[in-house]
Formats: sequence, structure tokens, C-alpha cells
Amino acid sequence: MGKVIAVVNQKGGVGKTTTVVNLSASLAAAERETLVVDLDPQGNTTSGFGVSKTHQDNIYHGLLFSRPLVELYITTQLEHLKLVPSHRDLTGAEVELQTIPEREQRLKLLLEPIRAHFDYTLIDCPPSLGILTLNALCAADSVLVPIQCEYFALEGLADLLETLRRVQHQLNPQLAMEGILLTMYDERTNLSRQVREDLSKHFGDSLLKTMIPRNIRLGEAPSFGKPVLLYDIKSKGAEAYLHLAREIIAHGNQKKSAR
Repeated sequence: MGKVIAVVNQKGGVGKTTTVVNLSASLAAAERETLVVDLDPQGNTTSGFGVSKTHQDNIYHGLLFSRPLVELYITTQLEHLKLVPSHRDLTGAEVELQTIPEREQRLKLLLEPIRAHFDYTLIDCPPSLGILTLNALCAADSVLVPIQCEYFALEGLADLLETLRRVQHQLNPQLAMEGILLTMYDERTNLSRQVREDLSKHFGDSLLKTMIPRNIRLGEAPSFGKPVLLYDIKSKGAEAYLHLAREIIAHGNQKKSAR
């Protein structure tokens, strides 16, 4: 059926969009058919692939007017990667969706006809826990949570986990934790090591083994409209996301063999 992963954190600046762009590119490089849905009105994932944030075919038309995603997704620079762009009109979708029946299920219904066409679907969520993020959580099989290595890394995580529990209880019982991903990791600092130890102590196996380092190439690549894999494949950032893709693929293989 293909796996749907929502990349979520209500805090901004934690590497969420960077993770969606570069993990999806790495999965595609591994010849996994991959779809990215940019659900963030800021549209940084869209521009990260070199696509205009005003693209006429976008997720807003799917959510509000039920246009099929097969009409909305576009090709990217990677053969196995498709993108459903964001649009600035999504800013008003939080209000507009309030009057629509089953408003939290809109994305799930859009994905159902095509999810089997893709090995992985990654959803970039806005930095909030509003109706757009709720749509992602209802549509997803699992949640990937990027967390920056800083003093406030755990701040807000309790609220996010409580939201996940409520969604599991009321709307999506199958929703699982894909993992917590440490971003902007600097092994030279005591702070990064301390954050890692704290998260490992609190969350155990939910903390992914892969850590995304601070890397200037990761910061530069979006200005060229490219994933770091296409900008500088030899950079530490590219290597880290390729490693993350292998870890995510291994997760899926382990679950299949356990059945």
C-alpha cells in the first residue's frame, strides 16, 4: 500500500522542511517511488525543489475542492520523486476547512486512490497543531519528529505527543511513531551530546540512530532549488540523509518480516 509519513513539529526552525526535502530525495535516489505533499503555507518545501509557490496545481485545490492528487502532483529533478506543491492560499485553509464535513479527513481521502502508487509519501506540516497538521496525522501511518539540538529541545514535545495520543484515540488508531530525529547536531559540543542523552533516556528506541549534522551545504542547497543530494552529494548533510533513508527503509523491512 505504500507508507505515509507525516513530518511534524509545532516548533519552527528545527529542520522539518530540510528533512522532508532531503529524506524524500534520498528515498528517490534509492529508487523508491516517493511523493511529497507540501502542507505548509510557507511553501519552503515547494521552493526547495525549485518550484514556484504560486504553482496553479497545488494542495489547496485538493483540500478545498477535492481535485484528485493525480492531477496535482508534478515531476521533480529526481526520476522517482513527485511533488504536490503548496500555495499561499493555504493560509486561509485553516478557516475555510472549518465548514467542511469530515474536515480532518480531507487529505486521507485524497491520498487513498494513489498511495499504492508510491513506496513512501512524506507530508511537510506547518509549525502548528492546527487543522492542516491534523489532516496530516489522520492520513499518516507514522510520524517523524525532527528536534534541534538545543536547550529547549524537549519544550513542546510533550504537547505534540499528547496531540498524537488524542489522534490515535479518536481519529487514527494505527498512527505510529516513525522516530525522533536529531538535527543540527554538533558532536564537538557538550550541549548536543547532552540533548542526545536526554532524548535517549526519555524515548529509547524512538530516537533514530541517524543524526543530521550542522552543515553549510544543507543551508545553501534551498537557494538553488535543489536537495543537497543534487547540490553536493559528498557533503556531510547529503551523507546523513542517505543514511537516514536507509534507516527508514530498514524500519519498513523489519516490520514486514515480523508479520
